[in-house]
Amino acid sequence: MAELTFSQSERRSFLVPALVAVAVLGGIFALLFWLNPHRVADLAVTHTAILPTHTVFKSETMLVGAQEQAEDDLYVLATVRIDDRLRLPLFIKDITATLTTPQGEATASAVQKNDLPNLYVTFPALKPLASAPLLRETAIQPGEHAEGMVLLHFPVAQAQWDQRQSAVITIDFYHQGELTVPIPKP
Repeated sequence: MAELTFSQSERRSFLVPALVAVAVLGGIFALLFWLNPHRVADLAVTHTAILPTHTVFKSETMLVGAQEQAEDDLYVLATVRIDDRLRLPLFIKDITATLTTPQGEATASAVQKNDLPNLYVTFPALKPLASAPLLRETAIQPGEHAEGMVLLHFPVAQAQWDQRQSAVITIDFYHQGELTVPIPKP
């Protein structure tokens, strides 16, 4: 009868193939990280102009003690440049701004294209400060840039603007999130 042997064949070590697989995957991730851009876009405010307004509303009432009402507003015209760093087009969804003053915080949405002519009639001093607007739904092709004016309306006086703690413009993109850029102080 044949003798039974319980010998086992030599076990292979999977350490070397596992290390090779980890090194290959690490190389692929490093290559992808190096080749892909780290930023969606670069934002810059290239020019800023402001127009403070003071409007007095006269009362038509004959009541004794009725007073006129006044309102201070500030229009900020900021020229914004967006450079697309991705290999995909960018589409602007919305443009907003936040002003932080010692008195509090104010937010504003960029004035729509259809509202600009009415503003220029109401406040003729805005027209010489204005340039071509940066519009919502603008498409920026890969490697290209878009530049235009963003007109913002804040219900504050110029003194509050001058004493601001911060002012930022936020551009929200479809499919890419939002980016923020500060409005520089002069």
